[in-house]
Amino acid sequence: MNLSRRGLLGAGASASLLSGCATTPGGAAGPFKPTWDSLIDGYRTPDWFRDAKLGIWSHWGPQCVPEFGDWYGRQMYIQGNPFYEHHVATYGHPSRFGFMDFIDMWKGDQWDPEGLLDLYQAAGARYIMSMANHHDNLDLFDSTHHDWNVMRVGPKRDIVGAWEKAVRARGLRFGVSNHAAHAWHWWQTAYGYDAEGPMKGVRYDAARLTRADGAGKWWDGLDPQELYTGPSFAPPDGIASIAEMNAWHDARDGQWIETPPPNNPAFVRSWVARQRDLMTKYRPDMVYFDNYQLPLGRHGLEATAEYYNASLGWRGELPVVNGKRLDERQRKGITETVERGFSDSLRAEPWQTDTCIGDWHYNRARFTGHSYVPAHSVLQRLVDVVSKNGNLLLSIPQRGDGTIDSDERQILTDIAAWMKINGEAVFDTRPWRIYGEGPTEVQGGMHGEGAARPWTGQDIRFTTKGDALYAFALDWPESAQLSIRSLRAGAGGRVERIDMLGGGALSFRQTDEALVIDLPAARPVTVAPALRLRGAGLV
Repeated sequence: MNLSRRGLLGAGASASLLSGCATTPGGAAGPFKPTWDSLIDGYRTPDWFRDAKLGIWSHWGPQCVPEFGDWYGRQMYIQGNPFYEHHVATYGHPSRFGFMDFIDMWKGDQWDPEGLLDLYQAAGARYIMSMANHHDNLDLFDSTHHDWNVMRVGPKRDIVGAWEKAVRARGLRFGVSNHAAHAWHWWQTAYGYDAEGPMKGVRYDAARLTRADGAGKWWDGLDPQELYTGPSFAPPDGIASIAEMNAWHDARDGQWIETPPPNNPAFVRSWVARQRDLMTKYRPDMVYFDNYQLPLGRHGLEATAEYYNASLGWRGELPVVNGKRLDERQRKGITETVERGFSDSLRAEPWQTDTCIGDWHYNRARFTGHSYVPAHSVLQRLVDVVSKNGNLLLSIPQRGDGTIDSDERQILTDIAAWMKINGEAVFDTRPWRIYGEGPTEVQGGMHGEGAARPWTGQDIRFTTKGDALYAFALDWPESAQLSIRSLRAGAGGRVERIDMLGGGALSFRQTDEALVIDLPAARPVTVAPALRLRGAGLV
């Protein structure tokens, strides 16, 4: 079998689009250059982001069709993996039914962005993010430089464009997420084969399909190698066990690689052209790069500088760019996002955590087992994040047809009910001098949700707005009183009035040990009650 790399760049990509100079997509120069020093020296997080606090993410694509969870496209090609076993049992062997066949199945015919936005906006979302492409390398927008896009296959509808139009009409901010920089190594499992069993040695679909094979089929005229990116780390013939095959992938493409692919400049040119096309067509307020720092070395710096300059031209304001695992200096140049994790401190720079109530791609088992993250946990998480100068970007997984299920709707409804009462203490606020107090320790960093301990009624978080200081108890105290040591007499100002949001004025006393508040018997919310405090020297 010939595993040589084939052409990967759509015919529309021109050299003039790929020069990498620090200009806007329209060609006008701007103040930002493609260096960290330039980004750090010139950037300031826009106030809209600091005010917004909550965004909702449509992390939706063809990997939602099998409704089996995240990274289906990669894992369906790993023999012994539960995704592989499910795929073979449900759809057939991946040499015959590959990932690209899900693209044809993905119609999104029940997708109702307006109806979803009604739910998201009621829940308090002030920015909406549409995924523009995932590691599966399908562009979910009207892509000029990549033939594998939703105008030609799948829904045959501009997903990003439809979201952008609907979101803008409601006065909300609009973002896009770009995950495609990882496609070149993420897809290498699709070039493998079974190491054991009756199909041993038979290469999967990515390893054998060419443009010519599409004649007369739904993908007529498209080159599968442009979708699967070409074999960079394809396993050699002769691997004789599942364990050996897994070790091969783990040591090579199983790593989270941020550098450009070796000997494949066409992939980089394609990414640059597509990212610029995405910015030019939709002019988003925010871009999420699914990368540690920025994607593809200098190319990510160039894309970010271009985007900053372009946004200044479009709207006279800077946008938001998300990256992960930033150092202290880099946090001043772009906005750090902490995937499925926490901050253990009040951060000087605005930041974000991105998480999901289920799997990133829809998993039917979450619904049948009623195992979504409940609304009360989402709200506690939101309050903790906001108290530490952050935002929460929340994914509500969509089914392949574009809908969300009844459990997800109920979660959004419960969040909306809480927001009607407590939103005042969340939106348009700023952190206090400390984020809070309490017995529950928080471990900072990515992917720490699984180890998180439950919040208690003694875990307090603060926000401020105008002359008001807000104090949340992350759960209802077990007693009829709430004590806040940070507001003891002489420590945090003189408290003159306390109101419970959704209730009324509360009696209290400020002692040398704590501010002691008498709580009402009636509970206006089920979790994370908010108190509004006013007085001398509080803020």
